[in-house]
Amino acid sequence: MGVEVRTEGITKSFGSQRIWQDVTLTLPPGEVSALLGPSGTGKSVFLKSLIGLLRPERGSIYIDGTDITTCSNKELYEIRKLFGVLFQDGALFGSMNLFDNVAFPLREHTKKTESDIKKIVMEKLELTGLLGAEGKLPGEISGGMRKRAGLARALVLDPQIILVDEPDSGLDPVRTTYLSQLLIDINSQIDATILIVTHNINLARSVPDNIGMLFRRQLVMFGPREVLLTSEEPVVKQFLNGRMQGPIGMSEEKDEAQMAREQAMFDSGHHAGGAEEVEGIIPQMRATPGMPVRQAVHRRRERVRQIMHTLPHAAQVAIQDSLDENGDTQVIPAYQGAYDTTAGHDLTNG
Repeated sequence: MGVEVRTEGITKSFGSQRIWQDVTLTLPPGEVSALLGPSGTGKSVFLKSLIGLLRPERGSIYIDGTDITTCSNKELYEIRKLFGVLFQDGALFGSMNLFDNVAFPLREHTKKTESDIKKIVMEKLELTGLLGAEGKLPGEISGGMRKRAGLARALVLDPQIILVDEPDSGLDPVRTTYLSQLLIDINSQIDATILIVTHNINLARSVPDNIGMLFRRQLVMFGPREVLLTSEEPVVKQFLNGRMQGPIGMSEEKDEAQMAREQAMFDSGHHAGGAEEVEGIIPQMRATPGMPVRQAVHRRRERVRQIMHTLPHAAQVAIQDSLDENGDTQVIPAYQGAYDTTAGHDLTNG
């Protein structure tokens, strides 16, 4: 099973530029989580911090209970073996064929024989639908195949944590859906903890168990998918519906005058450049028939039941609808009190 990843109050800057601050969240072990946010909000920086490539100025990052901000280089080297990372462009070596690209981590970090390496590489190529393409160079295949080859390479060391940076980058919507399905299927087979960084709305609505969002150098919220998908937070609603009207602008932030102008346009029925508002929660993507049952679904169900009373009423109703579909019943208590959507509020553990 995948391991827990937890951040406590981490803050990252480059020089005088603050990227994000006081980010606290928990990626539940073996579940699929997504981190959303407009371009330039530091999502990729967050991934690089989790694996120790960048070090936050403040806060702690716990990987399976070890704080990587204070551990030794030797410990960090061992912890990194828990990770598989799929970068935006696949990050393949252009001069190597797909077989050698996928085999590279095994040759670098293990003492396995070439026959063992071949067996593992062919397994991962089959898993990602690339059998028969192992002799091709990255420049000879499509962007979607390069992504899958990057994923195969990320899997060869049997990671317990998989980080996926913008899986839709450079892909059309159909191939993005295929890659999303592949991630769900991989989760069903190896039960790894997966974090997907994306700004793809369709992927965010359909794939993860948990969703978080970065905006204005803060974590707006993080928790079960139903919390964000039913949220009334203006920035969340704007992002999920792809509208101009809301706090997000071309340079991320808007001044009061621009927001007032756009609100007036919106109120008058002018929805320039925006999508029709999406109501309700679409069903979560399931593993392909014939795949093992996703263990994350059962663990998440029990975990969410325990924190149900802490969630907003709309999220409770959505969760209950999902439980009812699966034959589970539970009475939802009357929702009382204000829901805290302050920056950094992590709802994965209540």
